Amino acid sequence: MALEEVFSHFTRRDWEEESPDGTVRLAVVGVGGFARQRALPAIAEGRYCETTALVSGSPDRTRTVAESFDVPRVLDYVEFLAGDHADTYDAVYVATPNAIHGEYAVAAAERGAHVICEKPLETTRERAVGIVDACEAADVTLMTAYRLQTEPTIRRARELVRSDVIGDIVQVHGGFSHPLLEGTGPDTWRLDPGLAGGGALVDLGVYPLNTIRFVLEDDPAGVYATTHSSGPPFDAVDEHVAFQLEFANVATASCTASFDAHASSQLELVGTEGKIHVESPFGGVVPQEMVVESGDVRMEYTGPRVDEVREEFDYFGYCVLTDTEPEPDGKDGLVDLEVIEAAYESADTGCRVELE
Repeated sequence: MALEEVFSHFTRRDWEEESPDGTVRLAVVGVGGFARQRALPAIAEGRYCETTALVSGSPDRTRTVAESFDVPRVLDYVEFLAGDHADTYDAVYVATPNAIHGEYAVAAAERGAHVICEKPLETTRERAVGIVDACEAADVTLMTAYRLQTEPTIRRARELVRSDVIGDIVQVHGGFSHPLLEGTGPDTWRLDPGLAGGGALVDLGVYPLNTIRFVLEDDPAGVYATTHSSGPPFDAVDEHVAFQLEFANVATASCTASFDAHASSQLELVGTEGKIHVESPFGGVVPQEMVVESGDVRMEYTGPRVDEVREEFDYFGYCVLTDTEPEPDGKDGLVDLEVIEAAYESADTGCRVELE
C-alpha cells in the first residue's frame, strides 16, 4: 500500500458500504458531563441516530438539556426500568457509572432495544458477561463505545500495519494522562472503586489497551503491571498505572495512565522497517496528525479534525440499520476486562500474569 493512497482519502468511512434509510431512535441513559457536552451534540450532528429520550436521576434539571437538543421525552430511572415509553426508542446509550451499566443494558435488551454501552462494559468481566448474554438472547446489537475504533487516524494506522508498511511490529508505546481533579471534585464516582471498578487503568488505560488490540488485530498473551497511589483522594484506586502487554508474535506494548498528571496522550508503533506516530490520540479530539516512516520514506499528514463521537454513533446506527455486527462488540469489551483484571492481579502479586 502506497502512503499517498492512505493519506489521499484519510477521513473516508471504510465501514460505510451503503446508505441505509431512516435513523435509530436513542434513549440516552445517564446525562452526565460527557453525555451533555459530547454525546448529545454528536448524535444531533450525525446521520444515523437521533435522541428521542433522556433518562436521568434528576429529570427536572434534565428538561433544560432536553429542550436545548429538542429531545421530546425525559424519564427517570425507575420509569425506564419499568419500561415506560419503551416504544419511543429503538436503542439505548448507557452512560451511567460503570457499576450500573449492566442493570440498564440488560433491561433494554430484554425489551428488544439495541445497546451501545460506555467502556468498560461493567466493573468485572463476570458482570459484563450478563450484558453480552442478555443481548445475544434478545438478538439485539451490542456495541462497546470504543469511539477510537471509528476514528480515521486510528483506522488508517491499522491499514498501514495490515499492509506491512512498517514491517513486523516490535514495540508499541501508548500513554494517557489527565488531571482528574481539575474537572471534578474529590467526590467523583471515578474515585469510588465500587462504582468505577478501578482507577486510572479502568478509566484511562483502557484507551491504549483497546486501541493497541484494535490496530494489531491481536490479543495479549500476558501482562505485567504496577500501580501507585500517593494518598487521598486517590487512596482507594490506582492513581498511576504502568503495564506491559506481551503478544504471541513477539510484539510488546508499554502503556501508562495517570489521574494526576499533565494532560497528555501518545501512540507509537515501531516495526522492523519503520514506525507510525499518532499525535494525541486519546484526549477526546484527535488532531488528525500522523507521521509515518517506512524505510527511507517519511511522510506527515495533518488534516481537519473529525468528531470521533459522531463517527461512533453513526457507526452504531449504521450497524443497527444494516444488521451488521459492530467490531467493538460485547466480546471485545470482555477481553479488555479480562486484561484489566489480570493487570490488577499482576500489580498485587508483582508477577506476570498469563492470558488465555
